[in-house]
Amino acid sequence: MLMREDGLHTGSVSGGCVEEDLVARYRDNQLADSIPTLVDYGIDREEATRLGLPCGGRLELLVEQLDSTTQLENLLDGIRSNQLTARRVCLNTGEISLHKATAGDEFSYTRDNVEKVFGPRWQLLLIGAGHLSQYVAQIARMLDYQIIVCDPRDEYEHGWRIEGTEFVRIMPDEAVQAYASHKRAIVVALTHDPRLDDMALLDALNSEAFYVGALGSKRNTEQRRKRLQTLGLGPKQLQRLHAPVGLDIGSRTPPEIALSIMAEITALRHEVRLRKRNTSTAA
Repeated sequence: MLMREDGLHTGSVSGGCVEEDLVARYRDNQLADSIPTLVDYGIDREEATRLGLPCGGRLELLVEQLDSTTQLENLLDGIRSNQLTARRVCLNTGEISLHKATAGDEFSYTRDNVEKVFGPRWQLLLIGAGHLSQYVAQIARMLDYQIIVCDPRDEYEHGWRIEGTEFVRIMPDEAVQAYASHKRAIVVALTHDPRLDDMALLDALNSEAFYVGALGSKRNTEQRRKRLQTLGLGPKQLQRLHAPVGLDIGSRTPPEIALSIMAEITALRHEVRLRKRNTSTAA
């Protein structure tokens, strides 16, 4: 959240009246003279009730003085270029620094430092640049994925207009090898063309990719499994295939199907047990 002395603010920290109270305290110079400083909300039941926090809830905020936008601009540049950056605030001196980060780095809060990682830590490889892929990409952008769209067909490249995504015209198996052979990679095949989808799935199911999914009806999914088995995939690899892709939320339209796909991926990332469309597919 950003706020000014005149009360103008953007973003949020709680979705309730904490924001108004925080801005009022800043405007009235009630915050500590030495910034950065920590502000506690909900330290007792009365305050939690007054501020609309859940019973027993507590919110601890780090407040910093922004004297220049240069560092934030550098941070945003890194995010736009898909770089992972850790922003560290020293609570003792107020020094702020940027550091290279890795996908496994997490938010850290100690007595001396607060460190937050910015940038996409998960890669989403979409096979096919059709209508559904556009909706999946838009939702994934809001979730901070690095999005690569692979489609070697001429007619699809010119119709792709989703900002913040990378379009590649290499073959699907090459795309998997180049972008999605690691543990934070997600591969979703959406072309409806077995020649393209199966090419990607063969490599993805043999890789360390976290999630591999494919669009299609239950009947088409069973046919796909038979084809992949004929091409050399065993039961262990086939068990990793999420197909039909997405959660069973009654979705019919492309936006609804895209929502079900990203909901399933999100749930699996958070290790939530799911109700699948196809009970023969292991989650």
